[in-house]
Amino acid sequence: MQFDLSEEQHELVTFIRSLLQQRSDSTAVRRAIASDAGFDPEVWRVLCEEIGAASLAIPEEYGGAGFTAYETHLVLEELGYALTPSPYLGSVAIAAQALLASGNDEACARLLPGIAAGTSIATLAWGDAVGRWSPDTTDVVATPGEPWRLSGTVPLVLDGTAADVVLVIAQTPDGPGLFEVIAPEAIERDRTPAVDPTLQFATLRFDGTPAVPIAIGDAAHFDAVRDRALTAISALQVGAAARGLDMTVDYAKQRVQFGRQIGSFQALKHRMADLHVRVDTARTASRAAAWAVANDAPEVPELAALAKSWCSEGLDLVASETVQLHGGIGITWEHDAQLVFKRAHATGQLFGTASEQRTRLAHSLGIVGG
Repeated sequence: MQFDLSEEQHELVTFIRSLLQQRSDSTAVRRAIASDAGFDPEVWRVLCEEIGAASLAIPEEYGGAGFTAYETHLVLEELGYALTPSPYLGSVAIAAQALLASGNDEACARLLPGIAAGTSIATLAWGDAVGRWSPDTTDVVATPGEPWRLSGTVPLVLDGTAADVVLVIAQTPDGPGLFEVIAPEAIERDRTPAVDPTLQFATLRFDGTPAVPIAIGDAAHFDAVRDRALTAISALQVGAAARGLDMTVDYAKQRVQFGRQIGSFQALKHRMADLHVRVDTARTASRAAAWAVANDAPEVPELAALAKSWCSEGLDLVASETVQLHGGIGITWEHDAQLVFKRAHATGQLFGTASEQRTRLAHSLGIVGG
C-alpha cells in the first residue's frame, strides 16, 4: 500500500482545503445548518462544477473523471475537517458507489452523469426500524410487477429530503434487491433531527411506490456497498478528529493558567501526544481501507470494518478530550468543539458501531465461529 499523495492528489487537497477555508468557516457552517437545505448550495456547486469533486470516482463512460475512490476519500477527509454540511457522503460516496457495484450499465449510464455533475443528489435508503444496515433486516418489501411496487419505511436516510435520485434496498422473493424509485416526488419524507446538525437525515415511507430493479439477489453487491460506506464514513471521522486535535493544541498554546500556558504542563502534553497517535493511526487505517476499495483488493471487508471501528473510537476519544481540555467553553453552541463531539456520536452509529464492526471482523478472520 502506498499512502504518499501524488502531485495531482496534493493539488486536489489544496483546492478543497482552500475552498472550505474561504466559504465554510465556523460562521458559514452554522448558517448552512440553519438553512432549509441544510447545506450551502453555492459551496456544493463550486465543489462539483469548478473542482469536479463529485465526479472523481465515477468512470469517464458515465460522465465522471475516471479517478478512484481514494481521491473521493481525500475530499471526505477535508469535508470532515471543516465540518462542512454537504450531500457528498450520501450522494457521491455511498449512492453512486452502490450503482457502480451493481454492475447495471444501463442504470449507471442514466443516473451517474447527473450525480457526477452535482445536478442530481442521490440517496440510498437502507436502514431498518432499529437503525441496522443489513440486507437481511431491511423493512421495505418489493412486489413484482410492471412496475415493481415498494412498501415500507426506512429511517436515517442520508440527505433523504433533498435527493431527487432515490435508491432503495428491499426484500424480494429472490432475496434483497436494489431499486430506483420511478417517481421520487411521491415519497412521503419526514426530516429527522440528528445529534450532528451537519448531517441531514430523513425517514422515507413507501406505499406501493413504483420502482425499477437495478440488482436483485446478489449478496456480494450489498456487502461491497456496506464496506464502501464504512470506508467513506471513516474518512469523515479522520477529518473531524484532526480538527479536534488542532483546535485543542491551538487552545493549549493560548490559554494561561497559574501564569503559564496550559500546553506547557507535562500532563497535558502527554494527553495531546496520545491524541496525535490516535489521529495518525486512524488516518492510516482509513486510508488503507480506501486504497483497498480503490484497487478492488480482497482485504476490503476486513480493512473497512477495522477502519470504521478504529476511527469511531479514535474520534470519540479526541472529541471527549477536545471538550474537556477546552474547559467550560467546549460545550457551548458558539464553540466548534461541540460539533466535533456530535460528529463523533452520530458517525459512530452510522452503518454500525465499533463493536459491531469488530464482531464482523472476528467472524471474517475466523476468530469466532458462526
